[in-house]
Amino acid sequence: MIFPMQLNFDATVYVVDDDADVRDGLSWLLRSRRLFSEVFDSAEAFEQRFPGTPQDPCCLLLDMRMSGMSGLALFERLRLRGSLTWMPVIFLTGHADVATAVDTVKRGAFDFCEKPFSDNALVDRIEQALWQSHDALAQLKRRNEVASKLAELTERERSVLDLVIEGLPNKLIADQLNISVRTVEVHRARVFDKMGVKSAVELANLIREDHLNV
Repeated sequence: MIFPMQLNFDATVYVVDDDADVRDGLSWLLRSRRLFSEVFDSAEAFEQRFPGTPQDPCCLLLDMRMSGMSGLALFERLRLRGSLTWMPVIFLTGHADVATAVDTVKRGAFDFCEKPFSDNALVDRIEQALWQSHDALAQLKRRNEVASKLAELTERERSVLDLVIEGLPNKLIADQLNISVRTVEVHRARVFDKMGVKSAVELANLIREDHLNV
């Protein structure tokens, strides 16, 4: 996937490293590239601060080895929560940990950067991670909006919706639901209005695009 490099949205880079020099250096680097950051000296401090699903795109720069909870342990907790899609993790690792870092990428980490790392290469990957977070949060927002609209449908309207997205014409829908064609037309129009669509194709695409179980 090709990501545009210029960010046009608010985003935060979280830095978790128990080395103060590394934290200071990364903070300076990110400020110099006009990227907002928050730094933490431990995985525990990060977990206490982080509220859950963020409003704005973000990514996590995570030291692999730290005192207390390790970066690997924090990564596993985030992976089990399903947080990695909207908060991509980039590991900061020493040469001895490269094999482990490669394994974390296979398990969902966005990438790893071996210390000492190239500033330009790291910032490029950070921006790509932020674009991934942006797209994932946008999709989550769409899914929530569609789910909210579905919740407003009556039981009959949901039944009509199910048959409409299967491609059935009004006559067959009427036969299956044991109602008149005119009643189907009324319910169909209400479904389209509540879901914000103008056609059966648009409705089906809306549902299938977000993989909603209706």
